[in-house]
Amino acid sequence: MTTIHDFVLPSLNGGEIDLSTLRGKPILIANTASRCGFTPQYEGLQNLWTTWRSHDLMVIGVPSNDFGAQEPGTPDEITTFCQRNYSVTFPLTAKSHVKGPQAIPLFRWLAREGGFLSLPRWNFYKYLIGRDGNLVNWFTSITSPESRRVRMAVERAVMDH
Repeated sequence: MTTIHDFVLPSLNGGEIDLSTLRGKPILIANTASRCGFTPQYEGLQNLWTTWRSHDLMVIGVPSNDFGAQEPGTPDEITTFCQRNYSVTFPLTAKSHVKGPQAIPLFRWLAREGGFLSLPRWNFYKYLIGRDGNLVNWFTSITSPESRRVRMAVERAVMDH
């Protein structure tokens, strides 16, 4: 059976993010973009990371140019934008396809696990993975990381030992 721990993602600024090293940790993944109406959600993702990382939560952003060409930047431009505007310190992957036949394997797996409705239809879809490596919940772009739904789901995943 496949879990999130079976994937390795290229990091935005070189190297890789080996998800097998996150066994036993809840993970929140979001497909992100710098020029989107939902871009301020970077702040909410950073707040979740700051609040819960001492309880093992990992937040990972996956920049994508798939929706409205809203992530045209180079790796350096994306990094600078995220740090300067939202003080992002959580890991970002290399810019990736998250929909269609070109979607990276992680997003194909998320789509299989979450079903048709979980397919990202815009930037800032969020996927919560439990400590066991399985998809627990997913949230559309319109559900802010600071919404009660997301905060409660993250808290449950973090407290689930």
